[in-house]
Amino acid sequence: MVFRLLLSVVLFVSVGFAEKLCRVTFVVESPELSDSASVYIAGNQRSLGNWNPAKVRLQPLGNHRFSRTFTFPAGIIIEYKFTKGGWDKEAVDENGGAFQNFLIDVRQDTTLIHSISYWLDGKDRPVSGQITGRVDYFRDVAGKGIKPRDIIVWLPPDYETDSTRRYAVLYMHDGQNIIDPRTSGFGVDWQADETADSLIRSGKIAPFIIVGIYNTADRTAEYSPTRKGAAYSDFLIRTLKPMIDKDYRTMPDREHTAVAGSSMGGLISFMLVWEHPEVFSKAICMSPAFKIYRLDYVKTVQKYSGGKKPIRIYIDNGGVGLETRLQPGIDDMLIVLDGKGYIQERDYFWVKDLTAEHNETAWAKRLPNALIRIFAQ
Repeated sequence: MVFRLLLSVVLFVSVGFAEKLCRVTFVVESPELSDSASVYIAGNQRSLGNWNPAKVRLQPLGNHRFSRTFTFPAGIIIEYKFTKGGWDKEAVDENGGAFQNFLIDVRQDTTLIHSISYWLDGKDRPVSGQITGRVDYFRDVAGKGIKPRDIIVWLPPDYETDSTRRYAVLYMHDGQNIIDPRTSGFGVDWQADETADSLIRSGKIAPFIIVGIYNTADRTAEYSPTRKGAAYSDFLIRTLKPMIDKDYRTMPDREHTAVAGSSMGGLISFMLVWEHPEVFSKAICMSPAFKIYRLDYVKTVQKYSGGKKPIRIYIDNGGVGLETRLQPGIDDMLIVLDGKGYIQERDYFWVKDLTAEHNETAWAKRLPNALIRIFAQ
């Protein structure tokens, strides 16, 4: 397979102002493609196909240019990529590696021009890393009100040699991105398997099981305080957890059940431990979207008037790109937790990496510290 050179240059050209709605035009210039080629945009909005790589086609303009204009509310963050109809045909760098998501903070009418020269050619992308340890896969696990999804289960080093031992369980969202680099959306995974294996073998934390829950095209809704979010939570609690407790030697009580995720996955992790402390006692919330655009889960926590919940929460974030938009919500959440009697370094932890971006590489780097803080005895 020959990788075509990709040089991505994003030019932000203001073409006007809008009070509430903004027109965003995406333009792809790719000299290597014929004018009859099919170029698609996939992103985190419904109008961008909810990450479907072959749903939203750009219109050919001739002279190797493709374009399409969308209308978005001002103040939202758009994440997107370009493909030729599949993730095995997406835009890549000169080494064939997948790019991190392109980002735009919508503030005004804007044209974004991408000059692209390298694409995958319909074959598997190169991946970095491998799977360490034993994993099991469960395909198309169904839940009421949500799309079926795959599940990956990672087992600790001594699981098969010590048949009498039972284990805590960490449920992780965006499961395709945490263990197996072949299924990760960017060819780079969280390395949760290598990290857990290393920490367990060094005696820094007790052995535990990881359950990775794949996301779907409804990821944003499922990881939010919405009807689908409630259905997803119900699926995890009433369908998936009982299945895992039945098939594996787990310690099913709340003290040994934790949840983890990043971005919107960080939000739903917080929601699960906050709303269901009878099921979960710990949560890892990396780069959590507590408060962004019209979403404000800080208010939900602020309005709570009951007693202090017996939970432990790890929160972290970076300081580059989208991370800066998430900072105000994180700051507000920390203030609310303080006000309700939660003590930093005991009930909750907060870590900030000023140089970190919003991606799998950054979350993988912070995962060892997160696991130690959450699972410390």
